[in-house]
Amino acid sequence: MKVADYIANQLFNSGVRYVFGIPGGPSIPWMEAFRDSGIEFILTSHESAAGVMADVTARLTGIPGVCHSTFGPGATNISTGVGGALLDRSPVIVLTSEMSDEMAGRTAQMNIDHQRLFGPVTKATFRLNLSNINEVLEKTFRICKEEYPGPVHIGLPSGIAEIDLPELPVSFPGTGTQEPDNETEKIIDLLQGSRRPLLAVGLTAKRLGLGDSLKSFLENNDIPVLLTPMAKGIIPEHNPSYAGVLFHALSDYLKEISDKCDLVIGLGYDPVEYNYESWMPDVPLVHFDTRKVDMPAGKAVFQYAGDPGEWFRLLENINSSAVISQRNAIKGVRDEMHSVFNGFTGHFGPAAAIKILREELPEDTILTADVGSHLHLLGQFWEMGEKGRFIISNGWSGMGFGIPAAIAAGIICPESTVACVTGDGGFLMMAGEMITARRYNLPVIVIVFSDGELNLIRLKQSWKDISPYGTILYHDDLFGSDAFLGIKVLTASTSEGLRKAINRALSMNEPVIINAVIDPEDYKWMIVKPVTGDR
Repeated sequence: MKVADYIANQLFNSGVRYVFGIPGGPSIPWMEAFRDSGIEFILTSHESAAGVMADVTARLTGIPGVCHSTFGPGATNISTGVGGALLDRSPVIVLTSEMSDEMAGRTAQMNIDHQRLFGPVTKATFRLNLSNINEVLEKTFRICKEEYPGPVHIGLPSGIAEIDLPELPVSFPGTGTQEPDNETEKIIDLLQGSRRPLLAVGLTAKRLGLGDSLKSFLENNDIPVLLTPMAKGIIPEHNPSYAGVLFHALSDYLKEISDKCDLVIGLGYDPVEYNYESWMPDVPLVHFDTRKVDMPAGKAVFQYAGDPGEWFRLLENINSSAVISQRNAIKGVRDEMHSVFNGFTGHFGPAAAIKILREELPEDTILTADVGSHLHLLGQFWEMGEKGRFIISNGWSGMGFGIPAAIAAGIICPESTVACVTGDGGFLMMAGEMITARRYNLPVIVIVFSDGELNLIRLKQSWKDISPYGTILYHDDLFGSDAFLGIKVLTASTSEGLRKAINRALSMNEPVIINAVIDPEDYKWMIVKPVTGDR
């Protein structure tokens, strides 16, 4: 057996069914090995899209996603998608071709040090050789799935793929985990003494699938819940404890809830999404997570790192009979936020477009959203219900995420309706991936909110009293045609036009672009200026 065959079989036996990327010359034997083992190589238009697709595949399957690129520029391109997997906490394996041992230290075309390149954007990086194959594979699968999960890079020296496999050690011993020093007694005291606790639920809780445990807890505990953006969907919007989403549109209204609390309980809250100090009042903080993380200075912070089952056992120390109910306040805030949102649906702007999408797309739709002003509105007002899924990037927040994320979802979940909402800036970054959707005949619906500008940057300029500069993307119509790369473009400039376009797209078994020409005025009234930083 050749080295490439062995590694391909190990990937397949671990559940991997797709490798996303763009090949180079040294990739050919690896691609053949993938094909022979039953793994499909999905050709993308840009390597960064391959990283995003591997990230989203891991989120949807729980199995590490795999992406591949060639030397130098291929590796630098893919590193953008890989960074997303790091800060959005997805287990991904990154394979790149590298120079042979003889050429690794030489001056050569396309040659850079891949280990130094990937060091800052992965949890670990390795260079394969004949003596470390099993060690590298075991470390890679273990490290990429350990908390927090993230990407691991393996450099594949040119020529190693076709070498006959040497005798390999059976396994490589893993490292033990050190028991964290938890502040359990103080946490119990705070939980027992709180009368107005507030739950802030985050990415870790959503990633670990703690929705049912959280809903069971809330049945017996009348406590308000705020979510970070990537935790959206962990409980449905109609749950009486659900108050809203931090950081996103109209989130300043949530201060009505947060400012009255006497204790913040972070449940699987990952600060990579939104730092505590950006929103919470000056009260004690109890932080439950799978590992300890850096916390804001000057606050009373007590961390518990461990098994999520223990989080909920400790939460039983809350004196639910003494907790002051916030249900009327929660309902009042939610009603007021929705009243503001609905007040903007009388013209064809992003609020009207989101309302129509919510009404016309099936309940079980997988919606991916790109980064930009539209994400702030979707993050707060997209209603997922019990069956929908909402896939975004927030820790990394890289523009261009939406389209490759939708393509990955279409490949992994072919039975589901998959739609993407992107701004025109994000669309232009990944426009080439529409040919990927066409090549694999994936019936993804890409809705482009077209306003001709980088609206979020323009908005941030206005907060600094700076006139718009460097934000205009184009003049006139984005597409100027009813087709793009052979894909049908449906243009909508009214609410009724968008409704018709969505229903037409749902009836077509092929990729479709909806060019929603919106008035961006809503954004400046609904996006909240951050208190700290310049996010």
